[in-house]
Amino acid sequence: MIKQFRLSERRACELAGISRTGYRYKCVPSKDAPLIKRLLELANKHKALGCPMLHGMLKSEGLVINHKRTYRLYREAQLQLRQRKKKKLDRPRMPLVVPVATDIRWSMDFVSDQLSNGRRFRILNVKDDYSKELIGQYVAFSISGNQVARFLDQLIEARQAPDQITCDNGTEFTSKAMFFWQKESGVKLAFIQPGKPTQNAFVESLNGRFRLECLNQHWFRNLDEAKDIIEKWCYHYNNERPHSTLNYMTPVAFANRAA
Repeated sequence: MIKQFRLSERRACELAGISRTGYRYKCVPSKDAPLIKRLLELANKHKALGCPMLHGMLKSEGLVINHKRTYRLYREAQLQLRQRKKKKLDRPRMPLVVPVATDIRWSMDFVSDQLSNGRRFRILNVKDDYSKELIGQYVAFSISGNQVARFLDQLIEARQAPDQITCDNGTEFTSKAMFFWQKESGVKLAFIQPGKPTQNAFVESLNGRFRLECLNQHWFRNLDEAKDIIEKWCYHYNNERPHSTLNYMTPVAFANRAA
């Protein structure tokens, strides 16, 4: 418009809808190209270093002074380090075997409740999937992986080691203590898929009955009282309470007949 119609710069820019500053702007080659190239070289060589350390290296080479400039180029190049994740042990999902006798497959899970003063405690339930017998219950304020391993060793000494134990992906069961216990004892831990408690239905059913028939029926003043009441309920569950899935036999009677 300026050349052909001999309009002024001001009028031409108004008609074109651009600013006079934008019209006069001339592209200037970026001065960041050498810096970006060196930043990428350092980032590829030292993959564990973040922006502050890379900036220190660039500054020692005399390529940069302001850390804000380094950070801007660092972000534009998408060199941010991913958040470190905690090491996870390999826990392959194992197919559930169909038990045809006692002590072939156990199931275990946690239940929590609270004392009359509001302090919470936990109960580890271990159940035989064939006879439906409640093998043992461990009651404590907090239960770690080491405590789970020791408790399972006590149960195995009194009975017999199962082929596998079904459990969820709780931190106690996926701990290093349980990983090494599995190797030493030879008992396989069969982890269910996350978010699918129905794959551990035997002990989930036990937990529901335990809460309905025992925990919801009592106020516990202290942990010793809770242990005593829970122990009595365990005896009742195994020796006196009939089960419809066992043709209305008790778990102990069913296990003795199967033996």
